[in-house]
Amino acid sequence: MRKRLARGSLLALLIFGLNLSLPGAEELKPVPLPPPQAEGGLPLMHALRQRHTTREIQPTKLPPQILANLLWAGFGINRPGTGHRTAPSAMNSQEVDIYVALAEGLYVYEAKANRLNPVLAGDFRPRISGQAYVKDAPAVLIFVADLPRLAKAKPEQRLFYAAIDTGCISQNIYLYCASEGLATVVFAVDGAPLAAALKLKPDQKAILAQAVGYPAAENPKPETRVVK
Repeated sequence: MRKRLARGSLLALLIFGLNLSLPGAEELKPVPLPPPQAEGGLPLMHALRQRHTTREIQPTKLPPQILANLLWAGFGINRPGTGHRTAPSAMNSQEVDIYVALAEGLYVYEAKANRLNPVLAGDFRPRISGQAYVKDAPAVLIFVADLPRLAKAKPEQRLFYAAIDTGCISQNIYLYCASEGLATVVFAVDGAPLAAALKLKPDQKAILAQAVGYPAAENPKPETRVVK
């Protein structure tokens, strides 16, 4: 009897140890990002010519530097000391947060600290949309507006302003992807279920989402970058 109990205890310890090593079993930690590379890239008019939507995306993981550049281009701080951002926001409210869904977990981008703050462990991408490109894309961005930050706007106009500001951020990301030869597609989200999954407050609204990754092999390659 004692031998059976000992074997059972040993087996339980082994299973417990294995569970600790499984992806997502450990608590997510903040992820510091490398400093964004704000030099180089395509000339603006060239990037505008290259800007397009691509739904065929490889699951290949994006390197930390590309992810840092992407988020900085979208809504990073471009004037140190002032906190002003790469995209405009109504009355400088900066009410839009970028949630980043990666294979290992869901994070929110903190521009000032240039890092990803953990929200949920595990792969959140399938909960955003059932579209194949959302599950394949290595990074899916969710734009969430915290409406009380638009304190200077009338309450009935806050969602309108947040939608405009989100569009500006999304276009910045489109242009960065065009410059770097990345694939991206913006898509609508089902607000209420997504808000529940994200555990958003009533005054937080999921506005839009955008999948980003490398284009699938069958897609034509982008033009060679020419820096002038």
